[in-house]
Amino acid sequence: MAVDFQKKAVVPEHVLFRELEGESVLLNIETETYFGLDDVGTRMWNVLAHADSIQTAYETLLEEYDVDAQTLKKDLAEIIARLQEKGLVQIADQ
Repeated sequence: MAVDFQKKAVVPEHVLFRELEGESVLLNIETETYFGLDDVGTRMWNVLAHADSIQTAYETLLEEYDVDAQTLKKDLAEIIARLQEKGLVQIADQ
């Protein structure tokens, strides 16, 4: 599934987020599906959840991490797709 970086990642109300020592767990309380994130995934989640668009989140992360731009874009699109599959994030117009 292609991710439109001009759109915004929105956290649904039925998703709980808990962070502990840099790692985190997401829980979809409607489906009782949970998803664990390591420290990098947690940072991606936090930036996505507060950014005006996926593109803005991508640019922020690109400044923070020493990573190839295409690799980051691919990794960010993959984590968004996985979160969407589990109902943990929705993509909406800005």
